[in-house]
Amino acid sequence: MRWRNLRRSKNVEDTRGQRRAAGGAKLSGGVLIIAVVIALVTGQNPLALLQMLGGAGGGQSAPPPAANPAADDEAAQFVSAILGSTEDVWQRVFRQSGQQYQAPKLRIFENAVSSACGYQTSAVGPFYCPGDRRVYLDLSFFRQLARMGAPGDFAQAYVIGHEVGHHIQNITGIEPRVRRLQRSGSQTQANQLSVLMELQADCLAGVWAHHANQANQVLEPGDVQEGLRAAASIGDDALQSSAGKAVRPESFTHGTSAQRVEWLRLGLSGGNADACDTFAKAGVRL
Repeated sequence: MRWRNLRRSKNVEDTRGQRRAAGGAKLSGGVLIIAVVIALVTGQNPLALLQMLGGAGGGQSAPPPAANPAADDEAAQFVSAILGSTEDVWQRVFRQSGQQYQAPKLRIFENAVSSACGYQTSAVGPFYCPGDRRVYLDLSFFRQLARMGAPGDFAQAYVIGHEVGHHIQNITGIEPRVRRLQRSGSQTQANQLSVLMELQADCLAGVWAHHANQANQVLEPGDVQEGLRAAASIGDDALQSSAGKAVRPESFTHGTSAQRVEWLRLGLSGGNADACDTFAKAGVRL
């Protein structure tokens, strides 16, 4: 992927080296791994286990670490370049419909982070928090993605584009409407709505890449395949199978590998954000 000439975003916050666990206690990597394994075996929430192990709730929480601009290392500069590209693309797309795009911030963290969505660990993977309009990313996820069979810089860029897609959903009012519907239905219905949210974010990531390539020729041979492999590797069915668990469609929250590939491909091929309405296609009225 040709990313080095892209404009760097000023909205990247780097808190690496300032890790804090809940209650101010630091958790070792071994404790994190143990908690995730226990959660997979027992079905418990890994965040709840980590908070218990870290002593959350047993005193005053430490203040969040100060955020610095993106560091000069290649990984941070890559993140800054991709985020800058999403800003440029979505500013143009919003302007064409007479709207103004409000870009999110992206916080790079290690191990664990406090957000408006609560205390989170690297176990949850990259995430977007509507409450503070931030994308949160532990760069170690990219190494994990490579181990899952999806290496490459465009695979990583797709992940960032997907989380920015959730920001688009938030600022356009889709996210809060979906959350209201989720609260009024069953858990299975809530999961189905979550799948539609995630698939739409996949499609929006493809829309960004389509326009970024038109403007800056960022895609090299093989890049699209990298992105599609990444989408396939983090499908619910693939993740449940790799964890040695039975595939349970009613528990899906992100969509199957095939669905994620389909919607990312749709965004990439047409670059039309209006075509990313997964809810209308599923007959869901927001």
